[in-house]
Amino acid sequence: MSQPTEPATPTAPAQFMLKTPKGMRDIGPEQGWQRKRIFQVITECFERHGALPIDTPVCERREILAGNYGEESKLIFNLENQGGEDLSLRYDLTVPFARYLGQNKVQAMTRYHIAKVYRRDQPNITRGRFREFYQCDIDFAGKYDTMMADVECLEILCEILSEIKLPYEFSIKINHRSILNGLFQVCGVPEDKFKPICSAIDKLDKRTWDEVKEEMCKEKGLDEKVADAIGTYVSKSGDVNLIEELLQSDIGQNKDGKTGLDELKLLYKYAEQIGIGKNLKFDMSLARGLDYYTGLIFEAVLVGDVEVGSIAAGGRYDNLVSNLLQNPRFQVPCVGLSVGVERLFAIFESQKLTAHEQLAFSQVHCCIGSIGKEMSSHRYRIVGELRKRGLRVKNLLKDHVKPLTLYQTCESENVPYAIFFGPEDIKNNVVSVKRLSTREDEKIPIGELADELAKRLTIKDESDK
Repeated sequence: MSQPTEPATPTAPAQFMLKTPKGMRDIGPEQGWQRKRIFQVITECFERHGALPIDTPVCERREILAGNYGEESKLIFNLENQGGEDLSLRYDLTVPFARYLGQNKVQAMTRYHIAKVYRRDQPNITRGRFREFYQCDIDFAGKYDTMMADVECLEILCEILSEIKLPYEFSIKINHRSILNGLFQVCGVPEDKFKPICSAIDKLDKRTWDEVKEEMCKEKGLDEKVADAIGTYVSKSGDVNLIEELLQSDIGQNKDGKTGLDELKLLYKYAEQIGIGKNLKFDMSLARGLDYYTGLIFEAVLVGDVEVGSIAAGGRYDNLVSNLLQNPRFQVPCVGLSVGVERLFAIFESQKLTAHEQLAFSQVHCCIGSIGKEMSSHRYRIVGELRKRGLRVKNLLKDHVKPLTLYQTCESENVPYAIFFGPEDIKNNVVSVKRLSTREDEKIPIGELADELAKRLTIKDESDK
């Protein structure tokens, strides 16, 4: 006889949690200010070099992205099919730019693009690795003389990393895909294994040579002697002297290898003339695992006791547009760089703001309050005049504001000036202005207020430079 079934005990509903998705985060006001400052430096630098802004959709047709990222393709965020096209969130800004060029039949353009990209990566907050993050890209599309646009990218990168005032020195590792191809040919790598072996070498900044060699041999099926031959080369790094040395080696006698070495030699010549040669380091282990690179590749890293990985990277991709169009006759050679601003943000967020930075962070020049009947209309008139003069004014949106409340607001939000008045002040056509840093309090005629504050703030800005 079967036992009677007891009614199931209802399970308590899971506690609802308010939190951001894994690998994504909110940005508060102080972080937002730091980001705005860095974005401004980057944007101004891009525009100094003649770049124009564009934007593209946050998602692309999946077939556009497929096949361009090598082993990184597994990190693409695919969207659920809603009965229409198969779509994916953009992985970077490069492939969407190439699609833009091909779709609009553009053959020459210098553009910049600052936007979010998405990767289904394993997040690491302290190293600045997220699933949603900003990239700041500039690219030169068109046919230019050898290495001229390439060195322009490196010059831009050096300008940005210098102007944002990093607390560390930086170095830009460079290599060339043709040198890697020549290396593989000389060492005996089968052509069908070039890309997978390149992806393995790209992991040398995170793994030991023994680990990478094991992946090449056991996972990629490469002969151990071939892997050892590769190892003798990828351990080399230096400057133009290493290029001269390699030109006399088997790689220098290889057609692809010689092409890449000659181009890097010319790049160094231009870099020295510009004054950035000291920042470059020729590194044979730099591979960049993305499939679309065809020439120069580079990666910027910080020098010192800091673990954030590369802070910028880029290279030349001459065939991406024609590959997307499936039209080899529509060639648009391109070279560009991408600044990994999230990793820069992580560095600055760990630094305490200086007094001047705290003041700048407020973004507000003065707070204004009043007490007494019918004072609000006068306050709006004064606020309007100040804002027309270009001052950033916070109006405490209450009819009656006590002076103590006004001063506490200024102190908590790092606002330098407090403006206060009552009925007697309006009769005398003056307001009280308090400078929070010195506690000075004085009466200033309303008609002179805007010019006087603008003058003081300008003088302060200049003295703090």
